[in-house]
Amino acid sequence: MNQTLWIAAGLLAAVALVGGISKTFVPKAKLAAAPGGRWTRNFSVGFVKTLGVVEILAAAGLILPAVVGIAPVLVPVTATCWVLLMVGAMITHLRDDGHRRFALLNLAYLALAAFIAWGRFGPESFPA
Repeated sequence: MNQTLWIAAGLLAAVALVGGISKTFVPKAKLAAAPGGRWTRNFSVGFVKTLGVVEILAAAGLILPAVVGIAPVLVPVTATCWVLLMVGAMITHLRDDGHRRFALLNLAYLALAAFIAWGRFGPESFPA
């Protein structure tokens, strides 16, 4: 179970890192033209970039606290926050884009984060 949780956290961290880097460093116009990026048209550049930085921090929060052994409780806390972020992403995609496939992808990320939060708060929590 521990190994499965590490793999799940690594996959979710990779998703968060890629999404965060793209939102932070790719121009908003280019994001808006990409599949699933139409939602960015309704938000400011600052909001999109801030969301990107939050995603980069989430990628770090899913891995680094456990690796360095400093405040490992931040791993399930980060996963829980990711669940909330994905709820917002699903609402945004369904409302703005009407693309169910992106909402379903967000649902998969939400499920992965919920699994990590459950596992790390519960049966495979890190020692204090």
